[in-house]
Amino acid sequence: MAGLGSQRCASRGASALLAAALLYAALGDVVRSEQQIPLSVVKLWASAFGGEIKSIAAKYSGSQLLQKKYKEYEKDVAIEEIDGLQLVKKLAKNMEEMFHKKSEAVRRLVEAAEEAHLKHEFDADLQYEYFNAVLINERDKDGNFLELGKEFILAPNDHFNNLPVNISLSDVQVPTNMYNKDPAIVNGVYWSESLNKVFVDNFDRDPSLIWQYFGSAKGFFRQYPGIKWEPDENGVIAFDCRNRKWYIQAATSPKDVVILVDVSGSMKGLRLTIAKQTVSSILDTLGDDDFFNIITYNEELHYVEPCLNGTLVQADRTNKEHFREHLDKLFAKGIGMLDIALNEAFNILSDFNHTGQGSICSQAIMLITDGAVDTYDTIFAKYNWPDRKVRIFTYLIGREAAFADNLKWMACANKGFFTQISTLADVQENVMEYLHVLSRPKVIDQEHDVVWTEAYIDSTLADDQGLVLMTTVAMPVFSKQNETRSKGILLGVVGTDVPVKELLKTIPKYKLGIHGYAFAITNNGYILTHPELRPLYEEGKKRRKPNYSSVDLSEVEWEDRDDVLRNAMVNRKTGKFSMEVKKTVDKGKRVLVMTNDYYYTDIKGTPFSLGVALSRGHGKYFFRGNVTIEEGLHDLEHPDVSLADEWSYCNTDLHPEHRHLSQLEAIKLYLKGKEPLLQCDKELIQEVLFDAVVSAPIEAYWTSLALNKSENSDKGVEVAFLGTRTGLSRINLFVGAEQLTNQDFLKAGDKENIFNADHFPLWYRRAAEQIPGSFVYSIPFSTGTVNRSTVVTASTSIQLLDERKSPVVAAVGIQMKLEFFQRKFWTASRQCASLDGKCSISCDDETVNCYLIDNNGFILVSEDYTQTGDFFGEVEGAVMNKLLTMGSFKRITLYDYQAMCRANKESSDSAHGLLDPYKALLSAAKWIMTELVLFLVEFNLYGWWSSDMTAEAQKLKQTLEPCDTEYPAFVSERTIKETTGNIACEDCSKSFVIQQIPSSNLFMVVVDSSCLCESVAPITMAPIEIRYNESLKCERLKAQKIRRRPESCHGFHPEENARECGGASSLQAQLALLLLPLILSLFSR
Repeated sequence: MAGLGSQRCASRGASALLAAALLYAALGDVVRSEQQIPLSVVKLWASAFGGEIKSIAAKYSGSQLLQKKYKEYEKDVAIEEIDGLQLVKKLAKNMEEMFHKKSEAVRRLVEAAEEAHLKHEFDADLQYEYFNAVLINERDKDGNFLELGKEFILAPNDHFNNLPVNISLSDVQVPTNMYNKDPAIVNGVYWSESLNKVFVDNFDRDPSLIWQYFGSAKGFFRQYPGIKWEPDENGVIAFDCRNRKWYIQAATSPKDVVILVDVSGSMKGLRLTIAKQTVSSILDTLGDDDFFNIITYNEELHYVEPCLNGTLVQADRTNKEHFREHLDKLFAKGIGMLDIALNEAFNILSDFNHTGQGSICSQAIMLITDGAVDTYDTIFAKYNWPDRKVRIFTYLIGREAAFADNLKWMACANKGFFTQISTLADVQENVMEYLHVLSRPKVIDQEHDVVWTEAYIDSTLADDQGLVLMTTVAMPVFSKQNETRSKGILLGVVGTDVPVKELLKTIPKYKLGIHGYAFAITNNGYILTHPELRPLYEEGKKRRKPNYSSVDLSEVEWEDRDDVLRNAMVNRKTGKFSMEVKKTVDKGKRVLVMTNDYYYTDIKGTPFSLGVALSRGHGKYFFRGNVTIEEGLHDLEHPDVSLADEWSYCNTDLHPEHRHLSQLEAIKLYLKGKEPLLQCDKELIQEVLFDAVVSAPIEAYWTSLALNKSENSDKGVEVAFLGTRTGLSRINLFVGAEQLTNQDFLKAGDKENIFNADHFPLWYRRAAEQIPGSFVYSIPFSTGTVNRSTVVTASTSIQLLDERKSPVVAAVGIQMKLEFFQRKFWTASRQCASLDGKCSISCDDETVNCYLIDNNGFILVSEDYTQTGDFFGEVEGAVMNKLLTMGSFKRITLYDYQAMCRANKESSDSAHGLLDPYKALLSAAKWIMTELVLFLVEFNLYGWWSSDMTAEAQKLKQTLEPCDTEYPAFVSERTIKETTGNIACEDCSKSFVIQQIPSSNLFMVVVDSSCLCESVAPITMAPIEIRYNESLKCERLKAQKIRRRPESCHGFHPEENARECGGASSLQAQLALLLLPLILSLFSR
């Protein structure tokens, strides 16, 4: 036994020795792993590469020469601190004057229209050949012009994006579902011809005007200049002016609306479909100043959105679409108890009115039903009489007229309107009737309120970016005939469009600094203009985001969590606000952290408020130089000089003969005194002349470089460029234009890298945030999912003084081939300091991976070329995680409240198809044929005919939907120049060294490749959708941000004649004629 025990002891001892040896060996491996990347060697590589690449960048950009030239003028310039409040007040005054000119043009149209109507006597037999916008210049098979399609001369006009227009005449568009020769339309077209003279006169007075128009209450639309309208693939033009926001806002006052929908059993089939379409059409007529809710009823009440029980919600696009989605889920059963629904509707309107949150103006109940067994006068007596402040609009669905009298009595007794809707094609025209009723008090008051819409996209004037944002100024047109005064007859609405870029032209970008910007919002807090507004998605496809016109200021200035800035602007205050902001650049992948000072005031005569953001530091300072006009003109003549086309040095829109001029051409003519009518910004032009003179020597410098450039030296440098604070640019090519690697750089389509109305070039903005004298290097990000750039851009800022508060006066840079840049890096990484020439380590070794990354963590150089442009954390997750832990980099959380996310939606095309009025029209055509065959089985046969629209199976469909996302950005800590680290992984230890490249924003990172450290997940920059639970969704729906009501309200007038309150639809005979072509086309398919 003793021998066995000693044997065991010996065995244990041997095991212990073996374990110790193994541990020692393992520790030795770890130690060797930690020591195999000497910091001194990496520092040598970084210094060698940094010195050479800075030498190349400084030499070819001419940065030292330009800095020297500005220094020579330092004593002759005056540096001023920008007074933000004074600046924003001046800009608001300029905008007020510009807006006033537009509204005066509209006022002249109103006066002319009312005068023309007053002189006109209605003639039911009037025959009048007018220019129909769809039929003009159309011929029949014999070559003769069609009726209403006479010859209409059209010519391309550069002011209207080269569209063929007629600037002498207007023409008339009539919706597809209306009869071109209806007496009401013919008479309206006839008397409104007198507007042609005013259209032309307005355009002569203000050549910056674009579309001017009159939208008639009868449905036709007169537009100047005249243009040809093209139907869609179904031969349909869906446009109805009375459905546009500018028309509805001008015609009516803000309103609170409760929509009651009967879902009792008798509403099954087509009736429920018509009811849904009626609700959808009512929603179309509601705008951002209106509030609503939808309640269905049978034996019980059902809120379409249960979360909003007992309240109303703002009628913005997001809320309306939310309710539309719920409409698809409605089904009919049981018995309708209208009395319960009416009681609830009156209580909601009363309670909501007392909260002070709604429109505090007009109130209405919309009742959609196939019948009412009573008049419910006791309910009306309790809640609404004698004042009748809540109007009742009743929509009788179906053919039966048994209950028509009850519903009409309810409408007439409560200053509303009754209409009967038998087909889907009837819906839109009948819904429109309520707008004319609500307009009566305004008409009787003869109050021509000027209204301005929120921003929207005009696709007819789309520029090369597919984007022209507009706002419309509109005014109502009233009948002034004494005998109809108490009826309050609205004739229509006149308006003109104002491109948002017109506002930007009034803003002197040079006074806002490199990161500064101006922005404007509406009375609801929605953005009119802001550099962060992104109305389109899927770059290149120019698709509009569904909610682009209702992006709130708080969604772009999201750092202001308490809405201090937003609420002050909504309340039309004047003041200042400051906060730290995180502004993304370079397609959202990089972030600049700075402090902004915001200055704001209201724009009088409009519902808009204006804000200006100035970044602290160099962004708060401006300097004035002084040179003679002769000196400046001489240096502006150089061929390499260009100016920011989107900046307004001279107003070339005022006179047609100036519209073809570039800004540079206009300045030259202005300075030479050859165009006395040109209006120019003298202060800005003086600074342009100064910058032209100071920067002129660089042209000769670049030329000498190009001439002396040897065949083999620095062949990778292709472009040198500079930009100044006045938008002046110079460009020099060191290779032929056809040899450029990046053909798009600094061209008009390269919006990120040129001066535009919103911002300075990207290379200028990033250089301004670098330490003076150092260069910022980057590779451009592509728009695709894979980034494979072939060039590197380097830029540096030029400052007037050495102090940090001095203004940045210019930025210069170069663009070089990526392959050239990388070759310089690999050459530097093969150097070593040993006397025998034997290097202890090299980037060629298989045991290490070498990277060059920028201050935002993006890879510029890697042994694996496919990693170029990738985020370092995706390639070396363990190392990036350690750098974050050590504080070498920091993560910044960003939010995107304008994002689009992929969503799986359960839907059929039929549901939304029937809510489209013209798909509904096709459906109605089929239904009429069903009626002709067998009207007794109306509902069953209808289902068969529309099987292609309604029997389609529900299926999952992936769509892009608006959403909120959260995503990270990363930035290096400036104070940390070098770091070594060791990462304990599962079965190994991973060492690395990071060393800053001198005079740059770059870092060399050398990583031990023998330890994979796969247990640490990659760090990505992928956005994560912020998902809201049902409770939070409900709170967001209920939450109402502060808004300012329109100043005028015309909800009631004691002289109003309410006896004209509707009747059964008279469209059915006419409808058959309108639908005949559609019916025939169905059979021809």
